[in-house]
Amino acid sequence: MLAEWLERSLANNVDSGTTESHQKERRRQLCGGHYRLLGPGLLELLPDSPVANTELHPEHQVPACVISIGIHGNETAPIELMGETLARLEAGLLRLGAPVLVILGNLAAIQAGTRFVETNLNRLFQRGLDITGDEADRARLLMHAVDAFYERHSNSPRLHYDLHTAIRDSQYPRFAVEPFAETPTHYCQWQWLAGADIQAVLHQHEHSWTFSHYSKYYHGAQAFTLELGQALPFGENHLAPLSPMGELLDALIEGREPAQGPLSAMSFFRVEHELIRQCDDFRLCFANDTPNFSEFPPGTQLAEDAKAGAFIVGDHPLRVVFPNANVEINARAALLVSATTSPAED
Repeated sequence: MLAEWLERSLANNVDSGTTESHQKERRRQLCGGHYRLLGPGLLELLPDSPVANTELHPEHQVPACVISIGIHGNETAPIELMGETLARLEAGLLRLGAPVLVILGNLAAIQAGTRFVETNLNRLFQRGLDITGDEADRARLLMHAVDAFYERHSNSPRLHYDLHTAIRDSQYPRFAVEPFAETPTHYCQWQWLAGADIQAVLHQHEHSWTFSHYSKYYHGAQAFTLELGQALPFGENHLAPLSPMGELLDALIEGREPAQGPLSAMSFFRVEHELIRQCDDFRLCFANDTPNFSEFPPGTQLAEDAKAGAFIVGDHPLRVVFPNANVEINARAALLVSATTSPAED
């Protein structure tokens, strides 16, 4: 049944009826617990035994975990990766030991095989959102689902991994984006990410209203956007390099300590500047296939905007991440980053 959940969600036919047969479809037993279908693209895993121990430091408690995939519809590797984890759970190869909310994000865009339908869903996770449209409605529904999940498990620490793939190649194919918020990141999170073979970390410098930022900003969760390679169609993904990330997902679902790795295995960067497209007459001054984290020396012109003018690298080299000249007006066209030191142990 879990293996069919993704397909049923995309077909938009998850039952919401109230008859006994419908209720059986929406709640079924698993090894160590059960799952509930809360709606299209919303799956809650619930262990039989309580998992919270409030006497322990939050770093050592079993977290209530949100795992989101498919926020951009053409990013299929995380969907396939999560499908493998759910198949292991259903087969009894994993024992459920933690509350987990699995979210399949932009259903219409996944069906269409596009990044989004009307607008970028991963810029809409802000309370009081006042725009209309299918993606805005989906953002409001997903925010409500996260709010309700964390409220149901209020005695547990909160964690959110939002799994993505990048539009283009990267010098670091697997990297994490740490959202900007007051909540400090626990040192063990860096160790978990290193153990999952994450190669780099990018510290955001301001609020960005992404899905992982939502959980960190509004709920104080440990939260990251995880980029897991390059966006490819279903069936064309190479999942072998993501096996350590799959093992991390397995550990979270079982409520056990994930494998740890040394922080020296990861490179750390901080955002220095955002390139914003301010008008139609905008271009990036480098090749369209430039990989993420490519470095440009001082004096290099990186962008030209008829309103904002040229952007030229200053006294220190900068690397470019997430370049995309075809974003909407007033949207981010690239992040410019520089290397920084790794976090110190608490």
